[in-house]
Amino acid sequence: MHGLRVTLLTLSFAVAAATIARADDPPACKATPADMKCIPEGDFLRGSDTSEKDQRPQATIWISTFFMDTFEVTNADYKKCAAAGACRKHAPAYKVGFSGPKQPVVGVKWFDARDYCKWAGKRLPTEAEWEKAARGPSGALYTWGDEKPTCKRAIIMENGKKGCGLGGPPKWATADVGSRDPGTYGLYDMAGNSWEWVQDWYSKSYAACGDKCTGRDPKGPCDGADECPGYRHRSVRSGSWWWTWEYAAASWRRAHLPGNKPYHHFGFRCAMTPPATTP
Repeated sequence: MHGLRVTLLTLSFAVAAATIARADDPPACKATPADMKCIPEGDFLRGSDTSEKDQRPQATIWISTFFMDTFEVTNADYKKCAAAGACRKHAPAYKVGFSGPKQPVVGVKWFDARDYCKWAGKRLPTEAEWEKAARGPSGALYTWGDEKPTCKRAIIMENGKKGCGLGGPPKWATADVGSRDPGTYGLYDMAGNSWEWVQDWYSKSYAACGDKCTGRDPKGPCDGADECPGYRHRSVRSGSWWWTWEYAAASWRRAHLPGNKPYHHFGFRCAMTPPATTP
């Protein structure tokens, strides 16, 4: 009986703590859609001075409150958009192992990701938003903290086995979304599984990008507009089932042509700006 009282007391404290945490969130978080998580406004540590040159310099960036999809967009999700006539019909190049309804849609163009998010009443996250959602405000190396990625935490290549060697033939593919524990802010697969398109045009470094990549809510070159003279590539984030643990770092950046040529297994998730709140 004593043990039961202790357990109930512990649960009460946990519930109270969770309630306090929710109360401390910005008012905009109260409008978070059921399929998204709220990323509260504030500073975060972006980039790295000890990794690849395109991640430099590390800097403190302010991001306003926004919502982020809890999961990567799945094949089933994308098919609904295509059926509605709002998205281009699509199937992965390797249909075996990649076409499950709960697997992330992969092989899409940046334009497909943009169109889907618009149809869903959302948008693609900026590169800075994506990184904050992945690593949290304190600059963790990975979405769960600073511990090296393994197949226990993320769908990556480990010991020569792509996609952790899971699933049916060919045993080197993506996994169903949410197959690993969530990271910071309760988001799943922010490391590994599928690379994810973001809104920004890719710059060779944050230093080269200049003012467009600093300050409050940076959106990168040309603010991520459909056309940006002098820029050809969009940014892609998160690492994937094909790559080793190094690419799963929250600060890791990759460049690719928005038309997805040559073909790669890129996916995405959407973000949303909260509705205006009255004081």
